[in-house]
Amino acid sequence: MDHSSPPLPPLDALRAFDAAARLGSFSAAAHDLNLTHGAISRQVAKLEHWLGEKLFDRQARGVVLTPQGQRLHQRTTEAFALIADSADRWVERRGAAVVRLTTIPSVSNLWLMPRLKAFESGDPPLRIEFVVEHRNTDLEADGIDLAIRCGRGSLPGRVCVRLLEEHCFPIASPALAASLGSGAVERLLNCPLVHDSDASGWRAWFTAQGLDYRPKPQDRRFEDYNLVLDAVAHGLGVALARPPLAGEALRSGRVIAVDHRTALNPVSYWLDRPSSRLRPASAELARRIIAEAGLPLSVAEAFLKT
Repeated sequence: MDHSSPPLPPLDALRAFDAAARLGSFSAAAHDLNLTHGAISRQVAKLEHWLGEKLFDRQARGVVLTPQGQRLHQRTTEAFALIADSADRWVERRGAAVVRLTTIPSVSNLWLMPRLKAFESGDPPLRIEFVVEHRNTDLEADGIDLAIRCGRGSLPGRVCVRLLEEHCFPIASPALAASLGSGAVERLLNCPLVHDSDASGWRAWFTAQGLDYRPKPQDRRFEDYNLVLDAVAHGLGVALARPPLAGEALRSGRVIAVDHRTALNPVSYWLDRPSSRLRPASAELARRIIAEAGLPLSVAEAFLKT
């Protein structure tokens, strides 16, 4: 099997070609790259020889791309943009230190955003760059410094610490709560039960009350807890309050408790980092997040230790 790399065009020549194509002039490209006009001309000639294609038509006031040159310039523009985007993930920004943090939409909106100003303030000042998605990414490959996720345990290839646990209880809109009243747990089974992509919280809650929960056709599933809270506030059913995320909805009265009995959700919130050593800005944000979760300093130091 041939493991050799495919032949590449001369990269210096590609860079000279891209500048000339962008600026429409060898002289302008030379100024942009701090080279001479002759150097740009030689690099473009080298690339044309390598490709066996004419890339520019030389004119009195500059150069114009040939059809072959236009196709190549489209590709070089895409390639250089991809390289720049990838490199940007690894370069420390100027000014306030930037930390790339990935998490799901509900955690971003309901837990991080109310605390964002506090997390970014202090000495040193920080700036958090959110990467919001549901999948568990490869942190190092994607240039991610920290991750907050919902899950049931540690993930391989990461250093993880449990941030928060959830003691859940049922909530509904004020109107639906009034119609349900108080009483036996079984009354909730007559309502649509709303949950996100994981219904394990409801199973744990009913099990704690001595009942077996089996999903019914009337139950409603939404992919993110933001939508769960909205559905409940609009009277579409009963959901579980997840205390780290539902606090503002409860304080505002959009939703209220319909039963104060609680159960521990098997899903917890975790702070993850790559196995490699964190940059100082990322380590500082990790300390601030762990402190906000009410964990002792020793937990933060153990999490940051390589």
